[in-house]
Amino acid sequence: MSRMAWRARDFGCRRDRCASDGDCSGSGGGRAAGRGVGWVRWLWLTGSALAGFLRSRRARVRPGDVGLPDGGGPRRVRGLRREELASLAGVSVDYYVRLEQGRCPNVSDAVLSAVATALRLDRAERDHLVRLARPPRSVTVPQDRLDVRAGVWQMLEWIAAPALVLGHRLDVLAWNRPAAGLIGDFGVLAPADRNLARRHLLDTEISRRSPDREFVSREFVAHLRVAAARYPGDTRLSALIDELRAHSAEFAREWEQHPVGTHSHGVKRFDHPVFGMLAMSYEITHLPPDSAQMLLIITAPAGSREEQILQQIATDTYLETTPAGTPVTPTRG
Repeated sequence: MSRMAWRARDFGCRRDRCASDGDCSGSGGGRAAGRGVGWVRWLWLTGSALAGFLRSRRARVRPGDVGLPDGGGPRRVRGLRREELASLAGVSVDYYVRLEQGRCPNVSDAVLSAVATALRLDRAERDHLVRLARPPRSVTVPQDRLDVRAGVWQMLEWIAAPALVLGHRLDVLAWNRPAAGLIGDFGVLAPADRNLARRHLLDTEISRRSPDREFVSREFVAHLRVAAARYPGDTRLSALIDELRAHSAEFAREWEQHPVGTHSHGVKRFDHPVFGMLAMSYEITHLPPDSAQMLLIITAPAGSREEQILQQIATDTYLETTPAGTPVTPTRG
């Protein structure tokens, strides 16, 4: 019997299989959890992702870090063994194995919290663990082309700093004139090319201007990991991830490390074709009621060279002297 056939048969974590631990009640729970995205697809997306995520987090915790002996000899696996993590979390080894395989969709908050604590997960990683181990019974995938509210467009026009609206796939959905002057005119690009991850990882001209390329790549992977867990039925997101894994060795390598998280603020450095190396601050906030859209605003410290450049861009001084061939077009894409 194939591995997939075996998992399809045993998935659901029936009461008679989990009663000893009391956290996986109800027969056929796995099938209900996959409703809306397809049972086999849901199993592959969440089961394999959960197993990979937990293995990656077990690998980074040494027994000595959590007060366990290392056995005194060579270990066959990096980090914690399954039985060690099960002991720390207070569950049986058999139960933890089923959990790691994605066969306990009704696992309790207490068990997930115990596993997260044993693995020393941060808040973003804990949330990610819950999504993978206990996915929603139905998933609403955002539209292929998210509409930006008229009020958001109006806000962008009033913001003097460079500002973008991003979708959950890191598509640039809207931008203002200062953003076009600082980052580039997205209006000259095809909609499919207005994706920050694709531009950073697959466009050599863009990527070479980022001195923090590896860090930025990891941020993009971490964001897309979270998005993939939140929207497991998003075929466009899956296609983007497949494309990046196929054409970017850097993305593929980072993807296997299972970084997760979204950054709300920070500093980005990049080599601007006119102004040279810049270090810009950024803030990101989600736009209600659609949390799939994010507003990114770029600023600079008062009195800095970067502030002067932003003021120059905001007053169109730079745009008026833009060399031919670098057009600035209307920002509605």
